[in-house]
Amino acid sequence: MRFLIAVFVSLFSLTALAQSVPPPALAANAWVLVDHATGQTLVAKDADTRIEPASLTKLMTAYLTFSALKAGTITADQVVPVSERAWRMEGSRMFIEPRKEVTVDELIKGIIVQSGNDACVAIAELIAGSEEAFAALMNREAQRLGMRNTHFTNSTGLPDPQLYTTANDLALLASAIIREFPEYYSLYSLREFTYNNIRQPNRNRLLYMDPTVDGMKTGHTSTAGYCLVSTAERGPRRLISVVLGAASDTVRAQESLKLLNFGFQFYDTVKLYGADEALSQFRVWKGKANELPVGFTRDFMMSLPREAAERIQVTLESRQPLVAPIEKGQQVGTLALAIDGQPLGQYPVVALQDVPVAGFFGRLWDAIVMLFKRL
Repeated sequence: MRFLIAVFVSLFSLTALAQSVPPPALAANAWVLVDHATGQTLVAKDADTRIEPASLTKLMTAYLTFSALKAGTITADQVVPVSERAWRMEGSRMFIEPRKEVTVDELIKGIIVQSGNDACVAIAELIAGSEEAFAALMNREAQRLGMRNTHFTNSTGLPDPQLYTTANDLALLASAIIREFPEYYSLYSLREFTYNNIRQPNRNRLLYMDPTVDGMKTGHTSTAGYCLVSTAERGPRRLISVVLGAASDTVRAQESLKLLNFGFQFYDTVKLYGADEALSQFRVWKGKANELPVGFTRDFMMSLPREAAERIQVTLESRQPLVAPIEKGQQVGTLALAIDGQPLGQYPVVALQDVPVAGFFGRLWDAIVMLFKRL
């Protein structure tokens, strides 16, 4: 889920609230800027248009590798056999060889830093037996993560008519890596890696241009153009930028930094309600308690234009009648938010505690009260 409590904020709503500061126009084919904490899109252009991902495909290759490490099916120090297919891969490489020892840890760095196609195939064959089987795993995970406009055919990103994704789907994947694998995410900030006596720098220029940038992945083919998924953390906030189809390495870095700077400058990530904070008390019928505290079981955070939080209008509606038994976490109402009359969205409000069924006399009293309310 892109937001912890199913936020449905439209791009139109956010940009309409920030009319005084128009979003930047980038020299790229498509882009999106997402707040990692909330999952909200701040600005975008053609973010659901299918594109060729090039080496951004390797984000999913790394995701599956991290998953296998976490599950214990492979280990970081495990020595990996290098097949002739992996050795002979074209494009960017880390230069592994069939008779030279290489570990999972080295292959991961070869994928992330050196964008090695040979490393991707070696990992794919280790995890799934073949690159084709690995691609099936990639598609399964893409669907599970909600990447509805993505299809993988290989682990590398080498061009294929059936290999495609979108800016939105790539932002979703990047956020999942950051959230689910903090123990491995720091690898994306490595500036260089040496294997087989060959030192290669990280192609992500933003790592050298901005100290707050700590990832993630570049991509390029003649048909895809120059692409970059980047992320920066400034204070408590983290933003994820996806820029696709730029004209050069320099342009993709400059436009990505422009997008990140815009988001940090003109938007805030605001905690509107804390976890288990009671927003109100709802009437409950036929329960051992007559009132139920309601709210959110996790912090309710939103990305908003600067100072817009002060103008939020709140409407809280209860699902009535609420009849016991009620379980903690069960949706019992809806919170509607607006700013200056512009709707932001509606969000499910849940029970913050259990309410078991009352005894006979409690139920009888509630029945009498309900009867009189109808008269």
